[in-house]
Amino acid sequence: MIVFRLGRIRTPQGPGMVLLLPFIDSFQRVDLRTRAFNVPPCKLASKDGAVLSVGADVQFRIWDPVLSVMTVKDLNTATRMTAQNAMTKALLRRPLREIQMETLKISDQLLLEINDVTRAWGLEVDRVELAVEAVLQPPQDSPAGPSLDSSLQQLALHLLGSSVTSGAGAARLPGPADSLEMVSEVEPSAPHGGARSSPKQPVAEGLLTALKPFLSEALVSQVGACYQFNVVLPSGPQNIYFLDLTAGQGRVGRGVPDVIPDVVVELSEEDLQALLCRELRPLGAYMSGRLKVKGDLAVAMKLEAVLRALK
Repeated sequence: MIVFRLGRIRTPQGPGMVLLLPFIDSFQRVDLRTRAFNVPPCKLASKDGAVLSVGADVQFRIWDPVLSVMTVKDLNTATRMTAQNAMTKALLRRPLREIQMETLKISDQLLLEINDVTRAWGLEVDRVELAVEAVLQPPQDSPAGPSLDSSLQQLALHLLGSSVTSGAGAARLPGPADSLEMVSEVEPSAPHGGARSSPKQPVAEGLLTALKPFLSEALVSQVGACYQFNVVLPSGPQNIYFLDLTAGQGRVGRGVPDVIPDVVVELSEEDLQALLCRELRPLGAYMSGRLKVKGDLAVAMKLEAVLRALK
């Protein structure tokens, strides 16, 4: 029993009979026995794009009753939220196969991460048991280079500053053979031989323009939504692009769409490139905070159909 006399905390009392002064003392009982709770199964995305239903069982006990009363108001809720956040972060960093094969190792790591937070509350977690209830969606194909269309490969290399050109007989910039030159989008690179006056096309604009050959009426009927992309550039400002899949064969371009977009997506230029090159899944990007959605989340996840069209 934790006793407060005129608001000042006293030494923990009990177990047994404790004398209290009416109207002067107030108290709070603390259970020092080992208790348990379960983290309800929730949908989480793994590193390779698989969607899992995962829960956990947690056993804990209070080792310092004074800290448990003084440092946190609702100890049970705070411990549950800490366990759920630690589980989410741990699974986002691992592929499905590792989660299934190393469940005990992940549980031990969760135990350490939760204790790092809860020890300051006078609480210690004794055991964490991770439970994979079901695999709701299998992992996506690994984004290997040969699986992408050859034109997209050439476009990606060009936008990253590769010296390789897709046209036959095109002039090469002077430099060592098979070299890859990284070009900054903010500051133009020094000219090789002669000065070039034309500015470099932004990576995001080039990648979205590459979607045009893949737009079709079938894709429009499957998705049926208009998207606005607020792409954050490395230098700080935003560029706005749109993907309209509501009529005809669909349209893609720069600027605000003619119609009110169903979903506004905000992400960095690097993450947009990873999405279109199938190195990042929309659901995994959203759950990790790399993709921010304003609007219907289910409509935003239909971008998966657009990515499948790039195969």
